[in-house]
Amino acid sequence: MAELRPIEAPFVVSERSGVAVRDRLKNLTAEDEQVLRLVGAHLGALASGDLKTRCADGLEHDHQRWAARKRELTTLSSSRWAGAITKASHDQWALARRCQAAHIADLEAAIATIRHRLSLPVGEKGTRKAPGGSRSRLEWHAKSRRLRVLQDRLRREKADHQAGIVRIVRGGKRLARTRHHLHAAGLTEDEWRQKWEVERWFLAADGESGKRYGNETIRIDPDGEVSIRLPAPLAHLANAPHGRYVLTARVAFAHRGTQWRDRVEANRAVAYRIHLDVQRGRWYITASWQIPPAPTIPMSAALAHGVIAVDTNAGHLAAWRLDVHGNPIGNPRHFPYDLSGNADHRDAQVRHALTRLLPWAQTCGVKAIAIEDLDFQADKTREKHGRRKRFRHLTPGMPTSKLRTRLTAMADATSIAIIATDPAYTSKWGAQHWQAPLTTKTRTTTRHDAAAVAIGRRALGHPIRRRTAPPPAHRSDEQGHRTAQARPGARRREGPRPRIPGPRTRSAPPGRGENAGDQNAQHRSERSTEHLQHMLSP
Repeated sequence: MAELRPIEAPFVVSERSGVAVRDRLKNLTAEDEQVLRLVGAHLGALASGDLKTRCADGLEHDHQRWAARKRELTTLSSSRWAGAITKASHDQWALARRCQAAHIADLEAAIATIRHRLSLPVGEKGTRKAPGGSRSRLEWHAKSRRLRVLQDRLRREKADHQAGIVRIVRGGKRLARTRHHLHAAGLTEDEWRQKWEVERWFLAADGESGKRYGNETIRIDPDGEVSIRLPAPLAHLANAPHGRYVLTARVAFAHRGTQWRDRVEANRAVAYRIHLDVQRGRWYITASWQIPPAPTIPMSAALAHGVIAVDTNAGHLAAWRLDVHGNPIGNPRHFPYDLSGNADHRDAQVRHALTRLLPWAQTCGVKAIAIEDLDFQADKTREKHGRRKRFRHLTPGMPTSKLRTRLTAMADATSIAIIATDPAYTSKWGAQHWQAPLTTKTRTTTRHDAAAVAIGRRALGHPIRRRTAPPPAHRSDEQGHRTAQARPGARRREGPRPRIPGPRTRSAPPGRGENAGDQNAQHRSERSTEHLQHMLSP
């Protein structure tokens, strides 16, 4: 029998620590747009040069080099613009290092899998935990060549990682490669050039508490007036004192506008980012700020009223309500979404599904939603699943981490806790123990619905396996339908069962149950312990 991996305990997901809201900059004049374009292009060029310097420093970067970079940028912009640019360069370099380490781990896993397959005889079948050998000599030869390619690639990546070398493309590697496939992308050279320039602009400023309205570089007052501190070379474009330019547009954040207004009136830090949507030709501004993390509620308090268990699938969310004892209540619910299209469309589909899930959870009166702690990073390589291309393409499309992050952010407003559970064996055990019992003549229970029940029971601390009923002869005196026996110490355990009002499912012939009130009055070979003690007492 194969050994099962240990099951991690469920935990309450910590709440979000930041907020971001967006509004459109309407009624901008041609002069306003021209100033925004000039500022974005100028600061974008400075950001590109600073990122190049940061990547060249590598692991030898220190505070002295950072101060020198900031002083150089200050003369070409301002001290606060320089601080925002250098911080963005640091964050981008650190992100590239993390991605490089993840890529090395993927290469090592792929190499180990190929080595295992090449060590097996050709045609040997695999197991549930390990792939088998190659199907033919031709495939064995192709995999041996791929092994050499991956080993060379891993050698280069490790050398770059040890030397602190990262490769970053400001504007995105995908957009840069689109330049060579304009016909397939449906773009002209001018359209691609405009997107490329916009993506490389820099119009973002971090907030600072204690300063006027929480930000000295990009400032928005409570009335919605937007002003920008112009860089030194563009100071002649200012239309307000102290080298500032005031836009004609007014901002009014519809979502969380009250929270934003309270922060700017209290001079608390708010970060802003201005960006242009080239496809729509619209300007937007995004405001973000940090919030103190709320204390995580205890697991017992979150599960006091049951739980809504959710099974994440490629095309829908399968949800089922469970009571505190782990029993399914009502019928399962499905919340479909379409994950085709670009990232914005997929994110909108996830939000649409969650906007239907959370109100249903509120109407049920539960205070917790259980979801699997999924991670398909190790399951995306073609070396693990071989020719199962459909499954390899399916797992990257499932919104695992994004869905949990989005669900946590949206559930915060409804006071519903999110509980993450271990995903091990939930689909298999759910189908084994719950799919058939929950299927009726009017309801067809799918594997996903049964998996949701398994997820909910694991979150509640109950075993996934159903309670095994005793044999029919042990359920009552004769073949009956009772599945619960009274405990040895329970009072009136030998008395009649209470009559359940309503139509009877089984009819009893006349004369049956005459002595049901006194079990000792019936002719039996054995008597209860209390009756025997009464007979033997003097």
